Amino acid sequence: MSSENKEQTINEHDENEVVDTQAEEQQAHSEADEQESEADELKRYKEELEKEKDKFLRLFAEFENYKRRTGKERIEMFKTAGQEVMQAMLPVLDDFDRASVEIEKAKDKNLKKGVDLISNKLRETLKSKGLKEMEVKQGDAFDAELHEAITQIPAPKDSLKGKIVDVVEKGYQLGDKIIRYPKVVVGQ
Repeated sequence: MSSENKEQTINEHDENEVVDTQAEEQQAHSEADEQESEADELKRYKEELEKEKDKFLRLFAEFENYKRRTGKERIEMFKTAGQEVMQAMLPVLDDFDRASVEIEKAKDKNLKKGVDLISNKLRETLKSKGLKEMEVKQGDAFDAELHEAITQIPAPKDSLKGKIVDVVEKGYQLGDKIIRYPKVVVGQ
């Protein structure tokens, strides 16, 4: 081979090496770009996943709070569902108390026994539904949060000043809620 041919072959070989090297570099760059792109894409997916997890957790917590709140509201509703009926029955209880006093005067034992039987049955039924009579008696301290003062009179004794002198109408509670405040007379 002539020296020119050798030189041309060497130049072609060198050119091929340069082209191969450039191709390898381009391939390496494209692989690096591809890996970087994949890493960016993976990072973006992880961020989206975190956002969705956060959204899910917030939604789940909100739903749990909703369930708890509606559960409490339901329980409260069941506790006071019969409040209107109970309030409507309170005058009947008052009438039984007045009838009992009047029958006592009449001295008819059978009539008193019958009225007491009906009265007790009604009271026990209402009690089983959560109705409680508020215990208020003469000499108790007056509390505006628990009692309704209908009038003030001069205290018959000094010990009754600022205290309850008489209970005009009984008070009742349904569960923990007062549905009728006791009406009292306060000594001054």
